[in-house]
This record gives sequence, C-alpha cells and structure tokens, in this order.
Amino acid sequence: MSDKTKSIIKEIFSWIKVIILAFVVALLLNKFVIVNANVPTGSMEDTIQPGDRLIGFRLSYLFSEPERGNIIIFEYPVDPEEIYIKRIIGLPGEKIEIRDAKVYIDGSKTPLEEPYLKEDWIIENDGLELMIPEGHYFVMGDNRNNSLDGRYWATEAVMNELVSTLEEAVEQKYCFVSEDAILGKAIFRYYPSISGLKD
Repeated sequence: MSDKTKSIIKEIFSWIKVIILAFVVALLLNKFVIVNANVPTGSMEDTIQPGDRLIGFRLSYLFSEPERGNIIIFEYPVDPEEIYIKRIIGLPGEKIEIRDAKVYIDGSKTPLEEPYLKEDWIIENDGLELMIPEGHYFVMGDNRNNSLDGRYWATEAVMNELVSTLEEAVEQKYCFVSEDAILGKAIFRYYPSISGLKD
C-alpha cells in the first residue's frame, strides 16, 4: 500500500471519528441539555406563532424553581406522548380563581397582570377555582380564546375515559403540570426568525 493511499485512509478515518463524535454530542445535548419543540397551533399567539421552532433548556430548573410567567415545554397530562408549550400562571400550593376574564391568586383583590394576552379573553373566562397541588403548576396559553390548556384538561381526561368524573380528574391532577413532566423552559426561537422569549 502506497504512502498516498495510507494518507487517504487515515484522512477518511479521522473524518469518520469527527462525525461520530458530533453525533454523540448532539444526542447527549438533545437528551440532557436542550429540548427541540415545534409549535403546531396558535395557542401561544402573539408570543409564539404556529410553525415556530423553539429551543428549551432542560437544566433551567436544576437549581431554581419554575416561576410564574415562564413559558415551559412539557408532557401533556392527558397524553404524555404529546408535547405542549404554555405559560405558567399558578404555582404549587396557590389557589387560583378565574373571574370575568381575570386571574386572581390566593384571594387577592388585584388580578394578575397579563400584558402578553393576544386579545380580549371571552372564552372559558369565568367560574374556575382550583387549589394547585404541591409539585404542580397551572398553565394557560397566551391566546386564551384558542388554547387547550389547564382549563380544559379535566374534561379531556373524562372524554378519554381516564376518569369517570370532572371531580375525579381534578383529584388526580389532570388539570396541572407536574414538575416531573416539565421538559424545559422555552428560551429561544430559531425558526422562522431568531429571537429570545420573554417571560
């Protein structure tokens, strides 16, 4: 075998090693550091648009707790195979009330300020009262008139025959996202435009 042939073979093997290393690094990053998400619906408009592609950071909550206003990527409680993106509204241990298109926390007389809402909230905007269990979060979309979020999941659980009644669905925590189901905090949009996501 000539020196030239040996050199070519050595070069090919060096490229193969680089490609394998890059593949392994990408795999590890995707499994332990980032989560890639595609947004199929308009439930988070105008903050996130249908078709947007996002990066979530899996380690965001390694040393701190999720905060109100964070946009999170998580496993849908009614079907954990589905991945959802919503905004945290209620925190563990809080009482949340929805009255006249306003959110009230722990009996506050002042409603939660929500400048991110897409438009006037007219659908499912009154009469909900829930105690959020420890280790769980209540989430909603920014487009409240078109978002399958915590307001509806108890009904979805009944419709999917996971439970028999709405009361049972609430008791079994289908209305909430458990801390274990949070895959990461959505931090960055990379398609079709590049921008960070604000809480």
